[in-house]
Amino acid sequence: MALSYSTQKTTSASSAADGFPGRVNLFHFSLLPPQLATRGVQCVGRLDQDTTGLLLLSDDGQFVHAYTSPKRKVPKVYLATTRHPLDDTQLGALREGVLLHGEAKPVAAVAAHARGEHDLELTVLEGKYHQVKRMVAAAGNRVEALHRERIGGLALPAGLAEGAWQWLDEAGLGSLRNG
Repeated sequence: MALSYSTQKTTSASSAADGFPGRVNLFHFSLLPPQLATRGVQCVGRLDQDTTGLLLLSDDGQFVHAYTSPKRKVPKVYLATTRHPLDDTQLGALREGVLLHGEAKPVAAVAAHARGEHDLELTVLEGKYHQVKRMVAAAGNRVEALHRERIGGLALPAGLAEGAWQWLDEAGLGSLRNG
């Protein structure tokens, strides 16, 4: 079983929303029908407390592992609203790699594109602790808002309301696998 879930900023559907990575905030499970909430559903990855967007939930441990393991190199696409205007130097730094505090090697984005003066589309392969925010800060800017648009080839369904969920159908699973 796999579900896609759209989070909203005011409610937070993070697996680290309480400040303890790995400890699950139960809010998003409360939105599920009771028969699903009791099936051992887990988050596939995590979103920070103040991040919105696509969150996958599943009761299939192999599925969860397949899409959270860094070895799989599953791309995750974020839209970040930045405090300061984006420039080519920042975009280049994100693509080439920035050194994050506590990391031995620079971390590079798979892709970094300006969608607007303050709108950054950033693709990463891992989801380390506040990685997108830390990368943008290391490039000389600050994230004011962050939204996950896509995991693999699966985009957040346009018609899915914030705080709502839906089953992930075969087409969605195929998109996820082929991303």
